Amino acid sequence: MKNRILLLMMASGLIAKAQLDKSSCPANLSIFAEFAKVRNYDSAYQPWLEVRNNCPEINVATFKYGERILKYKINKATDDKAALQASLMSLYDDWLTYFPNTKRGASEVGKILSSKAQAMVDNNLGTKREAYEIFDQAFTQDPKSFTNPDPLYTYFKTAYQLYKEGGKTAEVLFDKYEEVSEKFALEKTNLARKLDVILKKLETGEALTSREQRNKRIYENYMLAFSERARNLDAMISKESSCENLIPLYRKNFEANRSNSVWLNRAASRMDAKECADDPLFVELVEALHAINPSANSAYYLGILKDKAGESKAALAYYEESLTLEQDQYRKADILYKIAVKFKKRNLKSKSRSYAREALKNRPSMGKAYMLIASLYAASANDCGNTQFEKRAVYWLAAKLARKAAKVDSGVKKTGLKLVASYEGRAPSKTDIFTEGRAGETISFSCWINSSVTVPQL
Repeated sequence: MKNRILLLMMASGLIAKAQLDKSSCPANLSIFAEFAKVRNYDSAYQPWLEVRNNCPEINVATFKYGERILKYKINKATDDKAALQASLMSLYDDWLTYFPNTKRGASEVGKILSSKAQAMVDNNLGTKREAYEIFDQAFTQDPKSFTNPDPLYTYFKTAYQLYKEGGKTAEVLFDKYEEVSEKFALEKTNLARKLDVILKKLETGEALTSREQRNKRIYENYMLAFSERARNLDAMISKESSCENLIPLYRKNFEANRSNSVWLNRAASRMDAKECADDPLFVELVEALHAINPSANSAYYLGILKDKAGESKAALAYYEESLTLEQDQYRKADILYKIAVKFKKRNLKSKSRSYAREALKNRPSMGKAYMLIASLYAASANDCGNTQFEKRAVYWLAAKLARKAAKVDSGVKKTGLKLVASYEGRAPSKTDIFTEGRAGETISFSCWINSSVTVPQL
């Protein structure tokens, strides 16, 4: 009887203590959140731990701030690093249990899983294959919330490392490359849609709200991150995706995928990007694609074939068909830019500029379209203007466009500013302007450029 009473007393004490622990959760939540907001993670740690241990279900902040707190503690840790790393892994698992969705019901499974896999790589936990499997789970189960450029890049990097170690085939590697590249393009387009709304407002002279200014910085930072990671992605696979490797691989798998429009489109896209379009396989890919699924892409590729055959009118007709078939203005901008590049390579400057301008009408933040026009102007310096001074003045026009590219597109800002410096370095100097006595004068170009530039004041 005494033992029973003792057990009941102990149980009552534990329940009372649990209730007491629970009752302190709201206060501890408020305390750690305030410290975490100002990045005082040392002070945030203990009250956060109380909430984490006693009432993890109380608020998603326990996991969002907890991730930051634990990463900070891990970076500073010496003796207890392994325990903190284990705590971080456990945090992601419980995050999926308690808050797999946002308040509005949207899944965050892809975001949470990809963050866990990235943390595994960053902390050298588990094997590359284990990290890859979690990345892959995130990408296949919930790609919509898997949007962070760093984990997306690491996802492909682990696939590439497994391929180099013999753990992935070339087919799997190229498929994964296409999937991740398409995801990068999709996320950049989503950001561009939001950014262009703000840019159009700026173009009209309207002032931005504080929220719009903050969002503009966020969108630009993410655009830059996606652009940099995409370039790293291309650099990583560049040697593997040479024509010498692509053509035998696609040839081997062509018959099995003759009715697979996704595979055909990706194969044709990669061969075009790597300039393998001269191979007969490209013709077969494009014809098979257009036969089963006539689309903007297949029409564009048929235009390339006609271009290669020297049938310019037929090529242009297919390019225009491609634009007609494409309804989304941002994908249309991509096609317009590709056509502009094709015409530039054929030295058809006016046509190239025309398509680049159309691309910008559909996507005002497409910095590379501005840089394309700038390069067309720079290439015409010796063909426009009546005097050497006027010929070199063309570079001011080129610099103006390159500066515009840097302004609207953070992804090309660094390159754009380098071009500005290069073009301005080739334009007339202050000494030239003084000697010629043409400061403030407007110079008109009657060549294909059909524009004018104002000489800078001294």
